[in-house]
Amino acid sequence: MVLHLCKDMQAYFTGGPMGNPPWKHLDLSGLTPLQRAVLEAVKRVPRGATRSYAQIAAQVGYPRACRFVGSVLARNPFPILIPCHRIVRADGSPGGFHGGTDLKKRMLLLEKRQVVRLGR
Repeated sequence: MVLHLCKDMQAYFTGGPMGNPPWKHLDLSGLTPLQRAVLEAVKRVPRGATRSYAQIAAQVGYPRACRFVGSVLARNPFPILIPCHRIVRADGSPGGFHGGTDLKKRMLLLEKRQVVRLGR
């Protein structure tokens, strides 16, 4: 599993395709079903795309739970694999991130460039 994750991290930063992460090995047991639903919705956001906290909240059936979504993402145990950096405020501004907003902006820019370069 560690080798698989290392290859995925290399692929992420070079724009290559990431494998299908071994989700069954990621321990989400300490989360509620709603917290897991948020992370499931976020992991489906494609590289180079963004969604708002409100869109994720609506997707899991709680359209007014934007702050809840933000709090779940603030404790995301698997950043990049569950790409919380792709979730932004409704006005398009970055919102919060573990590594700070500058890193979040750089990661989003990296992904957008990769998508354009690879024609995805």
